Order: sequence, then structure tokens, then C-alpha cells
Amino acid sequence: LPIAAEYGLSSWPEGLTSFVGATLTTKNLTNLGQALIGRNGNVGDRALDQEKSLMAETFAQFADEVVAPLAEDIHRHNLSIPDDILKGIRELGCFGLSVPQRYNGLLPDDQEDSLGMIVVTEELSRVSLGGAGSLITRPEIMARALMQGGTEEQKAHWLPKLAAGNPLCAIAITEPDFGSDVASVRLKATATEEGWILDGAKTWSTFAGKAGVLLVLARTDPDLNLGHRGLSLFMVEKPSFDEESFEVEQPQGGMLFGKAIPTVGYRGMHSYQLFFDNFLVPDTHLIGEGQGIGKGFYFTMRGFTGGRIQTAARACGVMQGAIDKSVRYTQERKVFGKPIGDYQLTRVKLARMAMYLCASRQFTYAVGRLMDQGEGQMEASLVKLFACRAAEWITREAMQLHGGMGYAEETDVSRYWLDARVLSIFEGTEEALALKVVGRSLLENSG
Repeated sequence: LPIAAEYGLSSWPEGLTSFVGATLTTKNLTNLGQALIGRNGNVGDRALDQEKSLMAETFAQFADEVVAPLAEDIHRHNLSIPDDILKGIRELGCFGLSVPQRYNGLLPDDQEDSLGMIVVTEELSRVSLGGAGSLITRPEIMARALMQGGTEEQKAHWLPKLAAGNPLCAIAITEPDFGSDVASVRLKATATEEGWILDGAKTWSTFAGKAGVLLVLARTDPDLNLGHRGLSLFMVEKPSFDEESFEVEQPQGGMLFGKAIPTVGYRGMHSYQLFFDNFLVPDTHLIGEGQGIGKGFYFTMRGFTGGRIQTAARACGVMQGAIDKSVRYTQERKVFGKPIGDYQLTRVKLARMAMYLCASRQFTYAVGRLMDQGEGQMEASLVKLFACRAAEWITREAMQLHGGMGYAEETDVSRYWLDARVLSIFEGTEEALALKVVGRSLLENSG
């Protein structure tokens, strides 16, 4: 096979390509699509243990009963996430999935549980990415940063609060001129007798309005040649706002301004531009306090790996939601006297959608298990690349199956399509992950 050889696949076992060719026939794909319709979109056993299956069932029920009835209004009217959703998430302990039990969270004290976080994220994203599927990412990033570098006093104070979802939190890393190049951020933090003064701008800080604390990466050493070694991580407290713009004024005159960025999808949490002007942060709110100066980049990266595997889980949830809606519609919509699900073309399309979902889901679960063993850092970026691109394709196919109604705002698949597009952009763009993380890791390990 010349093409296989060109891409380094000439060592494939003999007969594998013929096996693939014989398996993925039109007849087999048609039968697979028919089976998917008969199972109402269920693509098969997830191979989860009893505990994880119970978690998936619990959050699936919450998603269907509480989130789903609100999802369309959140999207179409650009609403903030309703209190009914936040209340339920708090009661289920969702915000504590990455907080150890000794700090009132759900994470076992002696082990990681990435897989639990994955199945919960997947079920919430299945009905609404912006309304529920991304709620646990921010507390996870902050919790991991605190566990990595926080003082014992900081952990004891903040982690139980994060687990309770009070306050809610947001992450402020990206700047107008620096996105994936995290090591180059410029927001300035100046040491004073009262604490640290923050000056500068952040952008794409999701949930910054509703949040009561912001995790802010700032430059504590003005020497730009230090790069990431000049960065520190701060916890900035603020009031919670429902509005799309807010203003915080401190007694000494410091100001924080926030304004939501209008987006085509991923609505509910709202992403903000932030402007810090002479804004005072106490010394106790620098993660690690004196020992944390210059280590903010490392604390941030500790949280981001979890964010990437979570994003793959979100992609799986969006894919499942799109497939569920498509299977249902293909049974309801009739063309030339019979449901479009009875046509071979439709069944083949559904089968291919199911294949990509299954591959993405099991890849995500496998990486989650690796991460629980202290490995899988590069693989987390790899699965994000794969699953997020698959979600774009599946939601596009779901729209196509719906025909003209797929382009209507009132149809859920149009929302899934818009939401899926952001997955390849946030938590590390696919270009940055491919070049800086996956590519670099492969080259470093090639020798």
C-alpha cells in the first residue's frame, strides 16, 4: 500500500487493511446504522464500573430533568446560568470532584479520579455545553493549582469553599495579545506594603461575572527575559454579578472592570474582558505566598491538563446529544412516504457518526485512567485534538440530517453545532497543542 507506506504504516500486520476494508462495507455500515436507530442512539456499553455507571446515571437524570428544559432559552436569549442549575450542581457535589475528601470534596485522598470527572462532564454537556457542561472546569483548575502550590492555610481556606461552589470561580490567563503563549503574559503585579497591585487586561475569562473569585496569572518580575519564571498566580476576590458588565471599586481607589464578549455559541457562562487598574490583592492571596513567587506558570499548567481531558469529555457529550437528536428526527421525518431513517444513506451516515463517538469516548476514558496513574499528559492534548474535531464533524452531520430544520434556531442540533466549534479553540487551540505539546513530546521521546 503506497499511501500506508508513505505515512509510516507499512508495518501494519498482514491482512489488517483487508480486514478493515471487509468490515466497513456499505452493508455492514447500513446494519450498524439500523442497530443504532433501534437502540435510540445508544452506541454501546461504556465499560464503566458500578460506581462510575451510577455517577453517569445520576448526572444524566439531572441533565434531562433540570438542565434540558432551560438549555434552549439560555442559548437563544443569551441568559446567565439559572440558579436552578447551580443549586442542583452544588447539591450533587459537582464542584468538589477535584477537591480531596479531607477538604470536603469528593476526590479520594489517596488517588486521582479523572474518570469520574469525565463521565459527569459528558452527561452535562450532552444537553448543554454552555449551560452546564463547563461548570466544573474552572474549580478544577483552581483546585489543582492550590493542591500543587498553595500553603496549608490556603488549601484549608479555599478548597472547602470551591467544593461547595461558594464562591464560584473563573480563570483569567489569556490577554489581548497573548493566548496560547501563556509564558508571555504581561498583566503586571507590583509588590507594596499592603499587598500586590494589579494593572493590565485579561480577556476570554469565562464566568468572570458570576464568579466570586478570579484565578489571575500576573507578572511579578518586570524582567521579560525571565519568561514564565517571572509569573505568579493570584486569587482575586470580587462580588458576584449577573450583568454582562460590572465594575468593582476598592476603598483605596483600585478598580476592576468587566464586560462580556458577545459570542455565537457557548452561551450561559459568558466570557469577559477584564481591566485591572491599581487593584489591590493581599499577600495571602498569592498562591504559595512568598514561596509561590515566580511559580505561577507551573501551577497553571497543573490545572490545564485536567481542563484538556475535560474538554474531550465535553466533546463526547455534545456528540452524544447530536446523535440522540438525529436518531429521533430520522424516525419522525418522512420523505417519499417513509422515514428518512429507513434509507441506506441515512443509516450509513448515522453509523459513521457512532464510530467517531465510540472512538472518542473510549480514547478519553483510556487517557483518564492513564492520568489517574500520574501519566497521560501528552495524551490528554492528543485526545482533545481528536475528540473536538470529531464533534465538529458529527454536529455538522446532525444538522445535515435535519435538513432545513437543522439550520433553525429552535432545533437543538443548531446549538450543538455552534457550541462544538469552540471546543477546538479553548483550553489550548488545536494548533498550539499539536505544535507545542503533542509534536514536542513525540520528538523528545523519539530518541
